[in-house]
Amino acid sequence: MNKAEKVAYIMDELQRLYPKPPVPLDHTDPYTLLIAVLLSAQCTDERVNQVTPELFDLASTPQQMVQLSVDQIKAIIRPCGLSPAKSKNIHRLSEILLERHAGEVPVDFEALEDLPGVGHKTASVVMSQAFGVPSFPVDTHIHRLMYRWGLSNGKNVEQTERDAKRLFPRERWNDLHLQIIFYAREYSPARGLKWERDFLLQRCGRAAEIKKWKPLPSD
Repeated sequence: MNKAEKVAYIMDELQRLYPKPPVPLDHTDPYTLLIAVLLSAQCTDERVNQVTPELFDLASTPQQMVQLSVDQIKAIIRPCGLSPAKSKNIHRLSEILLERHAGEVPVDFEALEDLPGVGHKTASVVMSQAFGVPSFPVDTHIHRLMYRWGLSNGKNVEQTERDAKRLFPRERWNDLHLQIIFYAREYSPARGLKWERDFLLQRCGRAAEIKKWKPLPSD
């Protein structure tokens, strides 16, 4: 398969498997999504979804969040890891939203990335999943599969994002980044990959990846 054929096949199969991919992080609006995505850094979505109900019961708006102390926030979010930094960032970004954005999450990449603890990936997730702006947030799953499929060189996530945006049509970005994540978790994990299950790797994998995972005839 050449790249164009791979891209077409991958999109068709992912759409077949995940026609309406849900947002993995539980949220009710752009603000709660922003907080959930911030908490997901170096933490599983499942753990975040276990922690956020308690936090959002107390504070689901910037106005309510600034009424909590940093220590109160830290105690609730501790299971997500990096709680000292995350609690400070959540409190301060809530203050900034009130000071600069009338308490609303801005629909703007630059303004989002200016918030404490919000990098390009977090901003991309919020723009994509909260506002429907075409974006292609690249996490470790997407980075891994784009390399395994021979669609990116694997040097860094910035290059992977550029390659994904170049290869896949813009109108599919918001669904595709979720679809790839779901496929990676279900069929193509970083460890414990089972060749017979990962049919996209079988059809689209770069030669080195196929050689690495394909069972020997004696297996």
